[in-house]
Amino acid sequence: MGMFGNMLGADESIFKNEFALDFSYMPKLVLYREQQQRYIASCIAPLFNNRNGKNLLIYGKPGIGKTLACLKVTEEIEEKTDEVIPIYVNCWQKNTSFKISLELCEKLGYRLTHNKKTDELFDVARKILNKRAVVFIFDEIDKAEDYDFLYAILEDIHKKSIILITNHKEWVATLEQRIKSRLMPDMMEFRPYSAKETEGILRQRVDFAFVPNAMKPEAFNMIVQKTVAMEDIRTGLHLMKEAAQHAESRSSRSIDEQDAEHAISKIDEFNIKSSLDLGEDERFILAIAKSNSGKKIGELFKSYQDSGGISSYKTFQRKIKKLEQNRFIIVARTDGGSEGNTSIIKYNSGQSKKLTDFS
Repeated sequence: MGMFGNMLGADESIFKNEFALDFSYMPKLVLYREQQQRYIASCIAPLFNNRNGKNLLIYGKPGIGKTLACLKVTEEIEEKTDEVIPIYVNCWQKNTSFKISLELCEKLGYRLTHNKKTDELFDVARKILNKRAVVFIFDEIDKAEDYDFLYAILEDIHKKSIILITNHKEWVATLEQRIKSRLMPDMMEFRPYSAKETEGILRQRVDFAFVPNAMKPEAFNMIVQKTVAMEDIRTGLHLMKEAAQHAESRSSRSIDEQDAEHAISKIDEFNIKSSLDLGEDERFILAIAKSNSGKKIGELFKSYQDSGGISSYKTFQRKIKKLEQNRFIIVARTDGGSEGNTSIIKYNSGQSKKLTDFS
């Protein structure tokens, strides 16, 4: 028998719509974020009456629907009118004023961008945008390397609403005063989904993604429990997809407990491998963070130096940022106080409980 002899045929697949398990998939009904979507819409609404909208800072943990809620609102704008232009930019990917200005031109259909400088690109975008109203959504705003683009938008775009999305509420305190005083955003927190809400969202995606009765209740419950523990819907979507693929690999027409166990074990194994992929100094810093969880970054750096660390403070900060991005640690930024702004570094035991022990 050939290597593919026992595989299920196309008409026997567990999947009905595999794309429904992608986090970017936008269902017609975004569950449990209706109130937040209404508030986002209220900030944008003045644009429909030829007035400036409100600016809004949306913050909360990763994987809890911040981006999806915003994109759902912009989808409704596109259906309602051509007089308001929604523009979404991910600042992790487009992280400089030049890249963002180039992205604005491309989204507006202007292609003659070769050899143009940042100011020239923005001027092209400005002339197009000022003919209508515009909603800017800057996702992962804290990943931008500079904020000249934000100042330019605040100064030179006439009718707009600016929505900024970040995991860190404290980020806004790091802005220059010239930007902060013009931005003056409303603040809206997205809280993690409850266990019941997590189950509801994953149940909705099961109905979209799989043929009826493909997911056994026991397997579904295991995946829900893991997702609740991680507080990240993306985890649950990944687990369901991985479990379904494992079931199909053994020619099963249903996803049962062994498939869920396989998917969960792969996530834990990935966490272990990803820690080993860190550089030697990064693993050393992670060990320091683990034994000094909850301390200020300056105190952590002193412990690092006292333990033989040789990197400069700037390099140390860069490696702390990498550990945060990979969710090995949690960085809580504090605003003000007698010592000014600082960062509290916490070891992410929920993400890292099965990581290699460096102590």
